[in-house]
Amino acid sequence: MEKTFWDLIRLILPLSKARREHVSALKPYLSPEDLKYAKYLLKLNRIGVSYHSLNTRFAHEHSFPQLDKAVPEKSLTKTLNLWNDRIRSQAEEQAFRSFSERAAQVMPLVIAPHIVGMDAEKQAAAWQLFCPERVHLLLIGDPGTGKTEVLRGAAQFAPISSFGLGSGTSGAGLSAAKRGKELVKGLLPLAHKGLCCIDELNLMRPHDRGSLLNAMEKGFVTYDKGTTHQQLPAEVRVLATANPKGDRFVGDNISFLKEQLPFDSALLSRFHLVFFIRRPSKDEFLTITKRIVADKEEALTPDDVRFIKDYVAYAERQPVAFNKSLEPVITDFFDDLKSREDEYLVELSPRLVLGVVRLAKAAARMRLKEKVTHADLVQVLDVLKHSLLVAPDEVARKRKSRS
Repeated sequence: MEKTFWDLIRLILPLSKARREHVSALKPYLSPEDLKYAKYLLKLNRIGVSYHSLNTRFAHEHSFPQLDKAVPEKSLTKTLNLWNDRIRSQAEEQAFRSFSERAAQVMPLVIAPHIVGMDAEKQAAAWQLFCPERVHLLLIGDPGTGKTEVLRGAAQFAPISSFGLGSGTSGAGLSAAKRGKELVKGLLPLAHKGLCCIDELNLMRPHDRGSLLNAMEKGFVTYDKGTTHQQLPAEVRVLATANPKGDRFVGDNISFLKEQLPFDSALLSRFHLVFFIRRPSKDEFLTITKRIVADKEEALTPDDVRFIKDYVAYAERQPVAFNKSLEPVITDFFDDLKSREDEYLVELSPRLVLGVVRLAKAAARMRLKEKVTHADLVQVLDVLKHSLLVAPDEVARKRKSRS
């Protein structure tokens, strides 16, 4: 960089107050050597500093500097791009750390915020986003209750996701299909290491579900046709909806409700949590109506969605340990559930226990914590208990007859 007479004068003179403030703003982001060079460039009027934000309501308090060329020197482009990327990355990390303090409150609220109710289902879907391990959720129940919107709401925040309809997805659509010489991935391998959402799973033909069972249990699918034999990784978390036989649940009798389930135990048992959803009663409908009228939630912007998706990707890398001192809490909880197993539509299998542990770790990971707390576990157990309830009148009658 050739220096002029005026450059030499500028190097002698002290920085102006505004430029000293620029240097102070850059100091947390640049190494001492890079900061010294940036100060040198500022003195020579070769660069300027502007201030930016992440343009989201979830990080509005975080602004950060970016360096701009003040002269058309190509040699500066690579250096400034490197610095700006480093600064933005650090600013995002600071915003993520700040957001982690309220992530547990925010995340369930941003999943299908226009659907009033289904709080436990949204909470579970939010945790599922933060599960690197396989955790599968099923929302089964009456149409028009918002199940599909919960799927769409969760899918938009997953860094990796796929979305399909049970009625239009074949076995090849789930696993893979050949187009000429190319093997085209289906819904499951497309969502490898991410979230696979399937709406109206009950409409998928039973013989097309083989790949789904394999991915949910083993984390891969296979393509075997002609001379092509290939195994594709499909470490997915499945979030699915379904309607019961006859389209909606009828009655409160547990035995009768079990007959209305659209799946056999081989598929139903693959899900770690199954939510049974019914149309709201009159009182529940009035409560929902009041919440809709009072709701003043602003619509999410593309920048809001991008920030949360990036936060999920960032948080997924957080290792979380399960505190062994919490094991008796789980043991006592399932011991109590087992004594009432005839009240539930699903079998209380070890898979439920595994789901509880993984979701509790996800609850901690959502807050960027390294260990599961008692509060994390209790919240997950409360959601599990809620998921099991489908016929409160029948349950109340049975409990009354026992007492």
